[in-house]
Amino acid sequence: MGWGFFAHQRINELAVFSLPPAMLVLYKPQQAYLKAHATDADKRRYIVAAEGPRHYIDLDHYGAPPYDWIPRSWQAALLQFGEDSLLQYGIVPWYIPQMMGRLSRAFQERDLDKVLHLSADLGHYVADAHVPLHACSNHNGQFTGQEGIHGLWESRIPELLADATFSYWSGKAVYIRDVPAFIWQVVSSSALAADTVLSLEKALSLRTPPDARYAYENRKGKLVRTYATSYTKAYQQLLGDMVERRMRAAIHAVACCWYTAWVDAGQPTLTVMMQKKIKEKAPLPDTGKMIGRVEE
Repeated sequence: MGWGFFAHQRINELAVFSLPPAMLVLYKPQQAYLKAHATDADKRRYIVAAEGPRHYIDLDHYGAPPYDWIPRSWQAALLQFGEDSLLQYGIVPWYIPQMMGRLSRAFQERDLDKVLHLSADLGHYVADAHVPLHACSNHNGQFTGQEGIHGLWESRIPELLADATFSYWSGKAVYIRDVPAFIWQVVSSSALAADTVLSLEKALSLRTPPDARYAYENRKGKLVRTYATSYTKAYQQLLGDMVERRMRAAIHAVACCWYTAWVDAGQPTLTVMMQKKIKEKAPLPDTGKMIGRVEE
């Protein structure tokens, strides 16, 4: 699951601060909602078969970069590759523009529930697009004997180090003039970083004995095997500021996407929606097993 629960929640939460005052009047009071529902999209992966492909794209399936020959339009991509193939290798760069269109319509309809629900989900997908292993078929190191690296990069490092060492401020939201081009730039840069993510951890693992790589921690009353703190810090040092840069870029991109959807809706006054009451959705059931690709 992209970024892990902690980082997804932090990204949505902090993206609010990059919004202009006209949007803050709604988003700041609903910050807790956007944070709490930042992981709904991942939870749906346990109950909705169609959800998984919305979170990633295996760009290496399409050959070597640059990827400028791949259709940016969903309809054109359907004609060229077919729906089954697209769903097999992931559709995140095509799905995000669709989500932004839905959010714009929700703004126009002054539908508070839809605005908040779509904003939370859009934040999740945009954040996922910034994760290198969400743009690579070797998404959990399963082809190179590195099972678990997905969670190490996007969950363990942020949980241990982000709040204490990362600089989160990413600047004010700006209007995205070409949404498909923007999203494809994001996923392309993620794909280019995937080899570094994998090769650095592989080298570190080869010179670190297994008993120094892993540790057991108590989580919610259960003893869980995870990457040792020392190993996580060593990997983070090899990566430099990559995780921090990708997380900060995700925060800014989420804010920019929210802002762009609002501008495209005609910049409606949001104070009207503040008087409405949110219809809290029932919790999503936990089936215990993710449908489709497993990334942990």
